[in-house]
Amino acid sequence: MRLEAFLPHLGFAALLVLLSAGVVRLLIAHPMLDDPARRAATAHTVPTPKGGGLGIVAAFVAGMVVLYGTARFARIAETEFIGTILAAVAIAGVALADDLRDFRFVVKLVAQAGAAMVAMASGLVVTRLALPWIGVVELGIWGPLLTLFWIVACTNAVNFMDGMDGLVAGSLLVACAALCLIGAEQEAWFVYAASLFLTAGLIGYLPYNLHPARIFMGDVGSQFLGFVLAVLAVACARFDTAQVSFLIVPLLLFAHLFDTGFTLMRRIVMGERPSTPHRTHLYQMAARSGMPVRWVAAVHGAFVLFQAALALLFPQLAPWAKPLVVLPPLLVQLLWLAYVVRRVRRAGLSWKAN
Repeated sequence: MRLEAFLPHLGFAALLVLLSAGVVRLLIAHPMLDDPARRAATAHTVPTPKGGGLGIVAAFVAGMVVLYGTARFARIAETEFIGTILAAVAIAGVALADDLRDFRFVVKLVAQAGAAMVAMASGLVVTRLALPWIGVVELGIWGPLLTLFWIVACTNAVNFMDGMDGLVAGSLLVACAALCLIGAEQEAWFVYAASLFLTAGLIGYLPYNLHPARIFMGDVGSQFLGFVLAVLAVACARFDTAQVSFLIVPLLLFAHLFDTGFTLMRRIVMGERPSTPHRTHLYQMAARSGMPVRWVAAVHGAFVLFQAALALLFPQLAPWAKPLVVLPPLLVQLLWLAYVVRRVRRAGLSWKAN
């Protein structure tokens, strides 16, 4: 994209930053309070405003509405465009209600699956998968099932990681900015615009979420971000005929997906119910072992910077190397796991939910 074409987009994004920040400030002035006495998994001890993710949602939706009304390229895939926006708004609405009323986990899953199927019905489905040493595999009937699983899993992974000041907002700001650059490079205008609007929303929100946070994102922000990024991963799959570019978003979110996946498997092995509240994610155990909150958030920011560098390099890799691009961040996460385990042992902490 030429610089003169990008500058008006940047100016519009600046307006969305102000919109996001304005909504967040309004929610701080007229708060929905997050009462720590009702949430065993929170690390905070005093009631704090939540729902700050509404600022991100407002910036994204406003951007998409203006885009659809003014940009000719917004109608290249009109069904997918409308389906994605409707599904994202639906998931944000249910998540906002959850912030207010604390739904059971099964209710959240049903809502997430329903929103995912709306996006899939508009045509966003992964139909093939590239496997190392095997090649491209046609998924057939498994395509919709794997797409549904991915969208729900990614939505919850981002949601579960939103338990520390600045961690999700800061790391996803880097991820969305990188995805915006990749979308522009690939001339994938829907991915470019959507990630630009998410970036703007996060810039408006993040200053109020840095430690000590003045407001929390809430499920309305974390579930919304996880859902939209999951759908964008499916859209990225179309960058090449083998659909291996689907890996770009999982690569950007690798640290979040690893932490969530490891924690889920560990809790199942230890006989715990995965849906019960806890404070045993790797990032939470690192903080409980004495690592400052700002450092934990900064470490995750560094993870995403490394992952973003790989994602920006991804389109230039040879086809055989693309499926292997997850190996470097996997090594980094295994080293992080070993470091956290060592800190936990020294601090005498238990991995059981408490």
